[in-house]
Amino acid sequence: MISLKITDTKFFMNQLLCSETFDNFLLLEASITKDATFIINGHINPSFYSPEEREEAGLCEYTILPYSKLRPVCYQLIRGKHTPVCFKFVLMLSPDNTANVLAQSLSGYSLHDITGIYLNISFQNGQLNLTTGISYTIFSTDRTLEQEWDLLLQKFLFRHNISFDKP
Repeated sequence: MISLKITDTKFFMNQLLCSETFDNFLLLEASITKDATFIINGHINPSFYSPEEREEAGLCEYTILPYSKLRPVCYQLIRGKHTPVCFKFVLMLSPDNTANVLAQSLSGYSLHDITGIYLNISFQNGQLNLTTGISYTIFSTDRTLEQEWDLLLQKFLFRHNISFDKP
């Protein structure tokens, strides 16, 4: 697990809210505090979609909505002349991307050993931080997968010209 401080908040927010940069993640939850606090639960409400609509939208394999589906909502909640007091986004790798990270890590973990691979984005007191995390279904002292996820995230940020410091 690592924590990174974003050095160009405006650029990062543009990437987060106005581009497809983070669209391959799933949005587990979000909390945005302005004049009120807005909480988004990213779990798919099965009664909202018909089976045909769910298949058409490519959501059959998901229990959590892709960030791309909720990005416009998040943008509408954050935009405005006042900066939010704080916010937190919990993004999660999709099952396919989780499998890819597992294969790259050579850690020996399987999909059944992992509940999720996460990226936490938090803004508070004018500071924007990213924190990585992995939730396991088993106990292990092997941190190979965590180290691989930390490296992959940093490469992802470099590829998208997102600057950061390690506090």
